[in-house]
Amino acid sequence: MPVYYLKNSKNNMNRTEITEKLKEIIKPYAANTEAHENLTEETDFIKDLNINSANLVDIVLDIEEKFDVVIDNADMERMLDVKTAIEIIETKLAAK
Repeated sequence: MPVYYLKNSKNNMNRTEITEKLKEIIKPYAANTEAHENLTEETDFIKDLNINSANLVDIVLDIEEKFDVVIDNADMERMLDVKTAIEIIETKLAAK
């Protein structure tokens, strides 16, 4: 009888799926709704979305919960734009 393995969907997300989930997480914190609607990998959390540093911490906590990962302080300090956030999430998911 063949054995079937269920893939953990969180670990096998593509970049587009990660970006969409990240966009959902960021939405309540983004002061600039137009920039949020037009979010790209180049979008900067502080400069473009007008997210303050306290809310950046909330976003990291939400990312940890949503993706079931742990983000250390070094990664947290680097997570200032969408592209870096996606790369960190991808790295953490791949390591699981």
